Amino acid sequence: MTETNYDVIIIGAGSIGTPLAMALAERKLRTLVLDGAASPGQGQNKCAIGGVRATHSDGSKIKTCLRSLEIFSTWEKKHGDDIGWIKGGYLFPVYTENDEKVLKELLKVQKGFGLDIDWVGPDKVKALVPGVAEKDLRGGTWSPGDGSASPLLSVNAFYRRAVKLGAEFRFSEPVTELLSGAGAVKGVLTTQGRYSAKWVVNAAGAQAAEVSLKAGVKVPVRPDCHEAGITEPADRFFEPMVVDIRPGDKSKNYYFYQNWEGQIVFCLTPQPPIWGDDRRSTSEFLPEVSRRMINLMPNLANLKVRRTWRGLYPMTPDGFPVVDFPAGLKGYVLAVGMCGQGFMLGPGLGEALAAHIAGSASAEDREKLAGFKLERSFAGQEKLK
Repeated sequence: MTETNYDVIIIGAGSIGTPLAMALAERKLRTLVLDGAASPGQGQNKCAIGGVRATHSDGSKIKTCLRSLEIFSTWEKKHGDDIGWIKGGYLFPVYTENDEKVLKELLKVQKGFGLDIDWVGPDKVKALVPGVAEKDLRGGTWSPGDGSASPLLSVNAFYRRAVKLGAEFRFSEPVTELLSGAGAVKGVLTTQGRYSAKWVVNAAGAQAAEVSLKAGVKVPVRPDCHEAGITEPADRFFEPMVVDIRPGDKSKNYYFYQNWEGQIVFCLTPQPPIWGDDRRSTSEFLPEVSRRMINLMPNLANLKVRRTWRGLYPMTPDGFPVVDFPAGLKGYVLAVGMCGQGFMLGPGLGEALAAHIAGSASAEDREKLAGFKLERSFAGQEKLK
Protein backbone atom coordinates (compact mmCIF):
# COMPACT_ATOMS: atom_id res chain seq x y z
CA MET A 1 0.00 0.00 0.00
CA THR A 2 1.42 3.37 -1.04
CA GLU A 3 1.89 5.88 1.80
CA THR A 4 1.59 9.63 1.14
CA ASN A 5 3.09 12.22 3.48
CA TYR A 6 1.37 15.39 4.68
CA ASP A 7 1.94 18.00 7.35
CA VAL A 8 -1.65 17.82 8.64
CA ILE A 9 -4.51 15.38 8.16
CA ILE A 10 -8.02 16.53 9.06
CA ILE A 11 -10.82 14.05 9.71
CA GLY A 12 -14.04 15.74 8.60
CA ALA A 13 -14.84 18.20 5.78
CA GLY A 14 -17.52 20.14 7.59
CA SER A 15 -17.99 23.40 9.46
CA ILE A 16 -14.64 23.06 11.27
CA GLY A 17 -12.47 20.90 9.00
CA THR A 18 -13.01 22.85 5.82
CA PRO A 19 -12.15 26.37 7.07
CA LEU A 20 -9.28 24.84 9.05
CA ALA A 21 -7.90 23.30 5.84
CA MET A 22 -8.12 26.71 4.20
CA ALA A 23 -6.26 28.37 7.08
CA LEU A 24 -3.55 25.68 7.07
CA ALA A 25 -3.10 25.92 3.30
CA GLU A 26 -2.74 29.69 3.62
CA ARG A 27 0.22 28.93 5.92
CA LYS A 28 1.73 26.63 3.25
CA LEU A 29 1.20 23.45 5.27
CA ARG A 30 0.50 20.38 3.14
CA THR A 31 -3.01 19.44 4.20
CA LEU A 32 -5.26 16.45 3.54
CA VAL A 33 -8.94 16.34 4.49
CA LEU A 34 -10.71 12.98 4.65
CA ASP A 35 -14.48 12.50 4.80
CA GLY A 36 -16.80 9.56 4.34
CA ALA A 37 -19.40 11.71 2.57
CA ALA A 38 -19.33 12.56 -1.14
CA SER A 39 -18.72 16.32 -0.85
CA PRO A 40 -18.04 19.07 1.71
CA GLY A 41 -20.52 19.92 4.44
CA GLN A 42 -22.70 16.85 4.14
CA GLY A 43 -22.76 16.08 7.87
CA GLN A 44 -24.19 18.53 10.38
CA ASN A 45 -23.12 21.58 8.34
CA LYS A 46 -26.05 21.22 5.96
CA CYS A 47 -28.41 20.90 8.93
CA ALA A 48 -27.31 24.25 10.38
CA ILE A 49 -29.72 27.16 9.96
CA GLY A 50 -26.98 29.72 9.28
CA GLY A 51 -26.85 32.01 12.29
CA VAL A 52 -23.50 33.64 13.06
CA ARG A 53 -23.20 35.44 16.39
CA ALA A 54 -20.55 36.56 18.80
CA THR A 55 -23.28 36.96 21.42
CA HIS A 56 -22.05 34.35 23.88
CA SER A 57 -21.35 34.22 27.61
CA ASP A 58 -17.67 33.27 27.39
CA GLY A 59 -14.59 35.16 26.23
CA SER A 60 -13.13 32.35 24.12
CA LYS A 61 -16.33 31.95 22.11
CA ILE A 62 -16.85 35.70 21.80
CA LYS A 63 -13.34 36.31 20.46
CA THR A 64 -13.49 33.33 18.11
CA CYS A 65 -16.85 34.34 16.68
CA LEU A 66 -15.86 37.98 16.29
CA ARG A 67 -13.16 36.74 13.92
CA SER A 68 -15.67 34.46 12.18
CA LEU A 69 -18.00 37.41 11.69
CA GLU A 70 -15.19 39.38 10.07
CA ILE A 71 -14.51 36.49 7.67
CA PHE A 72 -18.17 35.93 6.76
CA SER A 73 -18.99 39.62 6.35
CA THR A 74 -16.03 40.37 4.05
CA TRP A 75 -15.97 37.11 2.10
CA GLU A 76 -17.80 38.24 -1.02
CA LYS A 77 -15.77 41.44 -1.28
CA LYS A 78 -12.45 39.61 -0.83
CA HIS A 79 -13.11 36.41 -2.77
CA GLY A 80 -16.15 37.04 -4.98
CA ASP A 81 -18.46 34.28 -3.68
CA ASP A 82 -21.99 35.18 -2.63
CA ILE A 83 -22.47 33.12 0.56
CA GLY A 84 -25.85 34.60 1.47
CA TRP A 85 -24.40 36.90 4.13
CA ILE A 86 -26.84 39.26 5.87
CA LYS A 87 -25.80 41.55 8.70
CA GLY A 88 -29.18 41.36 10.42
CA GLY A 89 -28.02 41.27 14.03
CA TYR A 90 -29.30 39.12 16.89
CA LEU A 91 -32.22 40.13 19.09
CA PHE A 92 -33.15 38.47 22.38
CA PRO A 93 -36.61 39.86 23.26
CA VAL A 94 -37.42 39.68 26.98
CA TYR A 95 -40.79 39.15 28.67
CA THR A 96 -39.85 38.20 32.24
CA GLU A 97 -38.04 39.95 35.06
CA ASN A 98 -35.65 37.02 35.54
CA ASP A 99 -34.62 36.91 31.86
CA GLU A 100 -33.99 40.66 31.95
CA LYS A 101 -31.74 40.22 34.98
CA VAL A 102 -29.80 37.34 33.39
CA LEU A 103 -29.21 39.10 30.06
CA LYS A 104 -28.25 42.41 31.67
CA GLU A 105 -25.67 40.59 33.83
CA LEU A 106 -24.25 38.95 30.70
CA LEU A 107 -23.87 42.36 29.05
CA LYS A 108 -21.02 43.16 31.44
CA VAL A 109 -19.06 40.11 30.25
CA GLN A 110 -19.95 40.59 26.58
CA LYS A 111 -18.98 44.26 26.49
CA GLY A 112 -15.80 43.46 28.39
CA PHE A 113 -14.69 41.28 25.48
CA GLY A 114 -15.46 43.94 22.88
CA LEU A 115 -18.90 42.82 21.75
CA ASP A 116 -21.13 45.51 20.22
CA ILE A 117 -24.29 44.76 22.21
CA ASP A 118 -26.68 46.67 24.43
CA TRP A 119 -30.03 46.58 26.16
CA VAL A 120 -32.82 48.22 24.14
CA GLY A 121 -36.33 49.16 25.20
CA PRO A 122 -39.67 47.83 23.95
CA ASP A 123 -39.99 50.49 21.24
CA LYS A 124 -36.69 49.47 19.66
CA VAL A 125 -37.66 45.79 19.78
CA LYS A 126 -40.95 46.60 18.04
CA ALA A 127 -39.12 48.64 15.40
CA LEU A 128 -36.66 45.81 14.72
CA VAL A 129 -39.37 43.14 14.57
CA PRO A 130 -42.67 44.70 13.42
CA GLY A 131 -45.67 42.86 14.80
CA VAL A 132 -43.83 41.32 17.77
CA ALA A 133 -46.09 40.58 20.77
CA GLU A 134 -46.31 43.65 22.98
CA LYS A 135 -47.87 42.20 26.16
CA ASP A 136 -45.25 42.08 28.95
CA LEU A 137 -42.46 43.08 26.53
CA ARG A 138 -39.66 44.54 28.67
CA GLY A 139 -37.05 45.15 25.95
CA GLY A 140 -34.15 42.94 24.98
CA THR A 141 -30.50 42.67 24.04
CA TRP A 142 -29.49 43.72 20.55
CA SER A 143 -26.18 42.97 18.83
CA PRO A 144 -26.23 44.60 15.37
CA GLY A 145 -22.92 43.10 14.17
CA ASP A 146 -24.17 39.51 14.18
CA GLY A 147 -25.75 37.98 11.10
CA SER A 148 -26.39 34.92 8.98
CA ALA A 149 -25.10 33.11 5.91
CA SER A 150 -25.86 29.98 3.93
CA PRO A 151 -24.05 26.98 5.47
CA LEU A 152 -23.75 25.12 2.15
CA LEU A 153 -22.73 28.16 0.10
CA SER A 154 -20.17 29.04 2.78
CA VAL A 155 -18.61 25.60 3.21
CA ASN A 156 -18.29 25.21 -0.56
CA ALA A 157 -16.69 28.66 -0.84
CA PHE A 158 -14.20 27.69 1.88
CA TYR A 159 -13.60 24.37 0.11
CA ARG A 160 -12.84 26.03 -3.23
CA ARG A 161 -10.50 28.48 -1.55
CA ALA A 162 -8.71 25.68 0.33
CA VAL A 163 -8.23 23.66 -2.87
CA LYS A 164 -6.96 26.75 -4.70
CA LEU A 165 -4.38 27.21 -1.95
CA GLY A 166 -3.22 23.60 -2.25
CA ALA A 167 -5.23 21.60 0.28
CA GLU A 168 -6.30 18.11 -0.83
CA PHE A 169 -9.71 16.58 -0.12
CA ARG A 170 -10.61 12.92 -0.42
CA PHE A 171 -14.33 12.16 -0.23
CA SER A 172 -16.13 8.84 0.24
CA GLU A 173 -13.04 7.76 2.17
CA PRO A 174 -13.71 7.24 5.89
CA VAL A 175 -10.86 6.85 8.36
CA THR A 176 -10.67 3.33 9.79
CA GLU A 177 -7.62 3.65 12.04
CA LEU A 178 -5.41 6.32 13.61
CA LEU A 179 -1.75 5.33 13.46
CA SER A 180 0.59 6.12 16.32
CA GLY A 181 3.85 5.06 17.93
CA ALA A 182 6.17 6.17 20.72
CA GLY A 183 3.46 8.44 22.12
CA ALA A 184 2.97 10.39 18.89
CA VAL A 185 0.52 10.32 16.03
CA LYS A 186 1.88 8.90 12.77
CA GLY A 187 -1.07 9.20 10.37
CA VAL A 188 -4.28 7.41 9.44
CA LEU A 189 -5.52 4.37 7.60
CA THR A 190 -8.63 4.63 5.42
CA THR A 191 -10.65 2.27 3.28
CA GLN A 192 -8.45 3.27 0.34
CA GLY A 193 -4.99 4.08 1.61
CA ARG A 194 -2.45 4.94 4.26
CA TYR A 195 -1.43 8.55 4.93
CA SER A 196 1.25 9.84 7.27
CA ALA A 197 1.39 13.23 8.99
CA LYS A 198 2.87 14.95 12.01
CA TRP A 199 -0.56 16.26 12.95
CA VAL A 200 -4.00 14.59 12.82
CA VAL A 201 -7.04 16.74 13.62
CA ASN A 202 -10.31 15.22 14.77
CA ALA A 203 -13.04 17.46 13.32
CA ALA A 204 -15.55 14.64 12.94
CA GLY A 205 -18.60 16.41 14.39
CA ALA A 206 -21.22 13.99 15.70
CA GLN A 207 -18.78 11.08 15.25
CA ALA A 208 -15.97 12.80 17.19
CA ALA A 209 -16.07 10.59 20.28
CA GLU A 210 -15.99 7.41 18.19
CA VAL A 211 -13.08 8.71 16.11
CA SER A 212 -11.16 9.80 19.20
CA LEU A 213 -11.37 6.33 20.72
CA LYS A 214 -9.31 5.16 17.73
CA ALA A 215 -6.58 7.40 19.15
CA GLY A 216 -7.11 6.11 22.68
CA VAL A 217 -8.34 9.53 23.84
CA LYS A 218 -11.78 9.73 25.44
CA VAL A 219 -13.74 12.95 24.88
CA PRO A 220 -17.07 13.79 26.58
CA VAL A 221 -19.02 14.47 23.40
CA ARG A 222 -22.37 12.95 22.48
CA PRO A 223 -24.97 14.16 20.01
CA ASP A 224 -28.50 15.25 20.70
CA CYS A 225 -31.19 15.83 18.10
CA HIS A 226 -32.58 19.22 17.04
CA GLU A 227 -35.15 19.94 14.36
CA ALA A 228 -35.39 22.90 12.04
CA GLY A 229 -37.55 24.11 9.19
CA ILE A 230 -37.93 26.65 6.42
CA THR A 231 -40.93 28.48 4.95
CA GLU A 232 -41.82 29.74 1.53
CA PRO A 233 -40.17 33.10 0.67
CA ALA A 234 -41.86 36.38 1.58
CA ASP A 235 -41.08 40.06 1.13
CA ARG A 236 -38.51 41.07 3.73
CA PHE A 237 -40.23 42.34 6.87
CA PHE A 238 -37.60 41.99 9.62
CA GLU A 239 -33.82 41.69 9.84
CA PRO A 240 -32.58 40.10 13.10
CA MET A 241 -32.21 36.53 14.23
CA VAL A 242 -34.87 36.44 16.96
CA VAL A 243 -34.06 34.25 19.98
CA ASP A 244 -36.78 33.58 22.55
CA ILE A 245 -35.12 32.07 25.64
CA ARG A 246 -38.37 31.37 27.51
CA PRO A 247 -39.08 27.66 28.04
CA GLY A 248 -42.10 26.06 26.39
CA ASP A 249 -44.08 22.89 27.06
CA LYS A 250 -41.63 20.66 25.19
CA SER A 251 -38.79 23.04 24.38
CA LYS A 252 -36.11 25.10 26.04
CA ASN A 253 -35.93 27.92 23.50
CA TYR A 254 -36.35 28.61 19.79
CA TYR A 255 -34.99 31.04 17.22
CA PHE A 256 -35.68 32.16 13.68
CA TYR A 257 -34.74 34.71 11.02
CA GLN A 258 -35.47 35.69 7.43
CA ASN A 259 -32.68 34.55 5.13
CA TRP A 260 -31.24 36.22 2.04
CA GLU A 261 -33.94 34.61 -0.12
CA GLY A 262 -36.79 35.82 2.09
CA GLN A 263 -37.53 32.47 3.73
CA ILE A 264 -38.07 32.14 7.48
CA VAL A 265 -35.61 29.58 8.89
CA PHE A 266 -36.35 28.30 12.38
CA CYS A 267 -35.06 25.85 14.99
CA LEU A 268 -36.11 24.56 18.40
CA THR A 269 -34.14 23.28 21.40
CA PRO A 270 -36.03 20.25 22.77
CA GLN A 271 -36.56 19.85 26.50
CA PRO A 272 -35.64 17.31 27.74
CA PRO A 273 -32.77 16.71 25.28
CA ILE A 274 -33.20 13.90 22.75
CA TRP A 275 -29.91 12.00 22.83
CA GLY A 276 -28.73 9.87 19.95
CA ASP A 277 -28.22 10.08 16.22
CA ASP A 278 -31.77 9.71 14.88
CA ARG A 279 -32.07 12.09 11.92
CA ARG A 280 -35.74 11.38 11.17
CA SER A 281 -38.18 14.30 11.42
CA THR A 282 -40.93 14.04 14.03
CA SER A 283 -44.62 14.94 14.20
CA GLU A 284 -44.09 16.88 17.46
CA PHE A 285 -41.71 19.55 16.17
CA LEU A 286 -43.86 21.64 13.87
CA PRO A 287 -46.88 22.05 16.20
CA GLU A 288 -44.61 23.10 19.09
CA VAL A 289 -42.42 25.56 17.20
CA SER A 290 -45.32 26.99 15.15
CA ARG A 291 -47.36 27.73 18.24
CA ARG A 292 -44.44 29.46 19.92
CA MET A 293 -43.45 31.51 16.87
CA ILE A 294 -47.00 32.65 16.12
CA ASN A 295 -47.54 33.66 19.75
CA LEU A 296 -44.47 35.88 19.47
CA MET A 297 -45.15 37.15 15.92
CA PRO A 298 -48.78 36.59 14.85
CA ASN A 299 -48.06 37.78 11.29
CA LEU A 300 -46.08 34.58 10.67
CA ALA A 301 -49.29 32.54 10.77
CA ASN A 302 -50.03 32.64 7.04
CA LEU A 303 -46.61 31.48 5.84
CA LYS A 304 -46.42 27.95 4.47
CA VAL A 305 -43.67 25.64 5.73
CA ARG A 306 -41.76 24.03 2.85
CA ARG A 307 -39.82 21.38 4.73
CA THR A 308 -38.36 20.34 8.06
CA TRP A 309 -35.22 18.40 8.92
CA ARG A 310 -33.33 17.08 11.91
CA GLY A 311 -29.65 17.46 12.72
CA LEU A 312 -27.30 16.55 15.52
CA TYR A 313 -25.64 18.83 18.05
CA PRO A 314 -22.37 17.27 19.29
CA MET A 315 -22.73 18.29 22.94
CA THR A 316 -20.28 18.53 25.83
CA PRO A 317 -21.45 18.55 29.46
CA ASP A 318 -20.90 22.30 29.85
CA GLY A 319 -21.87 23.52 26.38
CA PHE A 320 -18.35 24.61 25.39
CA PRO A 321 -16.20 23.04 22.63
CA VAL A 322 -13.13 20.91 23.17
CA VAL A 323 -10.25 22.29 21.09
CA ASP A 324 -6.98 21.03 22.46
CA PHE A 325 -3.75 19.07 22.03
CA PRO A 326 -4.00 16.03 24.37
CA ALA A 327 -0.76 15.45 26.24
CA GLY A 328 -0.98 11.68 25.93
CA LEU A 329 -0.62 11.63 22.14
CA LYS A 330 1.69 14.16 20.54
CA GLY A 331 0.38 15.58 17.29
CA TYR A 332 -3.25 14.61 17.91
CA VAL A 333 -5.60 17.60 17.84
CA LEU A 334 -9.19 17.82 19.05
CA ALA A 335 -11.64 20.22 17.40
CA VAL A 336 -14.86 18.68 18.65
CA GLY A 337 -18.01 19.25 20.70
CA MET A 338 -19.19 22.46 19.02
CA CYS A 339 -22.63 22.08 20.62
CA GLY A 340 -24.49 23.08 17.47
CA GLN A 341 -22.36 26.18 16.89
CA GLY A 342 -19.71 24.77 14.56
CA PHE A 343 -20.84 26.88 11.62
CA MET A 344 -20.36 30.17 13.46
CA LEU A 345 -17.18 29.06 15.26
CA GLY A 346 -15.52 27.39 12.26
CA PRO A 347 -13.72 30.20 10.38
CA GLY A 348 -12.38 31.93 13.49
CA LEU A 349 -11.47 28.65 15.15
CA GLY A 350 -9.76 27.46 11.95
CA GLU A 351 -7.43 30.45 11.92
CA ALA A 352 -6.54 30.17 15.62
CA LEU A 353 -5.95 26.42 15.42
CA ALA A 354 -3.90 26.71 12.22
CA ALA A 355 -1.68 29.29 13.91
CA HIS A 356 -1.06 26.90 16.82
CA ILE A 357 -0.24 24.00 14.50
CA ALA A 358 2.08 26.21 12.43
CA GLY A 359 3.89 27.34 15.58
CA SER A 360 2.92 30.99 15.12
CA ALA A 361 0.08 31.44 17.63
CA SER A 362 -0.36 34.99 18.87
CA ALA A 363 -1.56 35.94 22.35
CA GLU A 364 -5.05 36.38 20.90
CA ASP A 365 -4.93 32.93 19.29
CA ARG A 366 -4.03 31.44 22.67
CA GLU A 367 -6.86 33.35 24.33
CA LYS A 368 -9.36 31.94 21.84
CA LEU A 369 -8.48 28.35 22.72
CA ALA A 370 -7.94 28.93 26.46
CA GLY A 371 -11.54 28.12 27.37
CA PHE A 372 -11.72 24.94 25.31
CA LYS A 373 -9.26 22.66 27.14
CA LEU A 374 -10.00 18.94 27.39
CA GLU A 375 -8.74 18.81 30.97
CA ARG A 376 -11.39 20.91 32.69
CA SER A 377 -14.12 20.25 35.23
CA PHE A 378 -17.06 20.68 32.80
CA ALA A 379 -18.92 22.00 35.86
CA GLY A 380 -19.92 25.39 34.41
CA GLN A 381 -22.61 26.03 31.83
CA GLU A 382 -22.76 28.14 28.68
CA LYS A 383 -25.65 30.50 29.39
CA LEU A 384 -26.55 31.12 25.73
CA LYS A 385 -26.41 27.63 24.18
